[in-house]
Amino acid sequence: MADRSSALGRPFWTFWTAAALANLGDGIRVAAFPLLAAALSDDPVAVAAVAAAQFLPWLVTGLFAGVLADRRGAREIIAAADVARVLVLSTLALAVATARAPIGLVVVAAFLLGVGETLRDTAAQTAVPRLVDDARLEKANGRLVAGEIVGNEFVGPPVGALLFVAGAALPFAVNGASLALAVMLVLSLPLTLARPAPERSKAGAGEPSGGAVAPARDGALAGLRWLARQSVLRTLVLVGAAVAAADSAWFAIFVLYARDSLGLGALGFGLLLATGAGGGLAGSLLADRLIARFRHRHVLTWSMAVTAGAPALLVVAPHRVAAVAVVVSTSAAFAVLNVAALSLRQRLVPGDLLGRVVAASRVLTYGCTALGALAGGALAAGLGLDAPFLLSGAVAVAATVAWSVASRPSAPADPA
Repeated sequence: MADRSSALGRPFWTFWTAAALANLGDGIRVAAFPLLAAALSDDPVAVAAVAAAQFLPWLVTGLFAGVLADRRGAREIIAAADVARVLVLSTLALAVATARAPIGLVVVAAFLLGVGETLRDTAAQTAVPRLVDDARLEKANGRLVAGEIVGNEFVGPPVGALLFVAGAALPFAVNGASLALAVMLVLSLPLTLARPAPERSKAGAGEPSGGAVAPARDGALAGLRWLARQSVLRTLVLVGAAVAAADSAWFAIFVLYARDSLGLGALGFGLLLATGAGGGLAGSLLADRLIARFRHRHVLTWSMAVTAGAPALLVVAPHRVAAVAVVVSTSAAFAVLNVAALSLRQRLVPGDLLGRVVAASRVLTYGCTALGALAGGALAAGLGLDAPFLLSGAVAVAATVAWSVASRPSAPADPA
């Protein structure tokens, strides 16, 4: 277990480093995938399909990933998933380097990488409560989200854009190398992460009534049943899924908007994505303090509103300065939203059910993310590039009001 006397402990920071390397590779791919798609096709639907393919695996394998996370150790699952992703990335890099990568192959590769991410991320969320004590969950999740933002938004995208300019296959080769290093670190984690999570009591933390926790052998539906009985998390998942759909709708076509409306090339697009990381990094590092002062419910309300609402600014102010403001504010708000939602889930869900509840939540969230990306592409193709930004603004109003009303505390012990 983690060394409780030294802040978050060495095992956590080993885990954090592996996650940071994986996120760096993911960030390189964040820029490289849309740039590759845009180079292969001018069709907004085809470009959006590449983005959607990365999230569709949650609909296919999400619940299975939850069962696997509760039955097997996190270390084994994370390592196996990342090794598989290295193989996919190597194949894609070779196909791109030899000019044998049609848009269809890119979509398939994005889907397979999404399958690996589904398995990895679900297992990773079950590992955090076993690496740090309960009082440090917000701090640990904040540091993990900070590392994710640095890799996914700050360092990764400009590196990915630069690599793409130097050679279209390079971003995917470097992504594979970063994942290979992450695997070696994961395999050095404590043996406790090689075993399934033990059952732990959540009495007094908002555990729903209505029966004992279902063991892993009860299957994937146990997570859905538990989530259906937990009003706070059920509401959070539903409105969070709507916000995720709105966010992916505009971001799926953002590469085309940046090129056609803002006049940005590949490097400019990567730098624009990286600019938002400053806000995201600040949000992730301040999230635990914001939650301690304002509590989860209020922090979640405002972070949802900004995440989905800010992109609508580009409809009335289609300028580079406005684009910078949008990516900074949405990145900061999304970071806070992630930390608050992750910590609330880890506090409320019993340990031996956490993988299945995480998976059930993410199946809906990422399923809506994929549908949102496809909807954004369709709207942009039919109504113009501004349409996805208007959709995001409308969803922001509806989701924020729904969460604010539905999450009103009904009892003094309500954790939200």
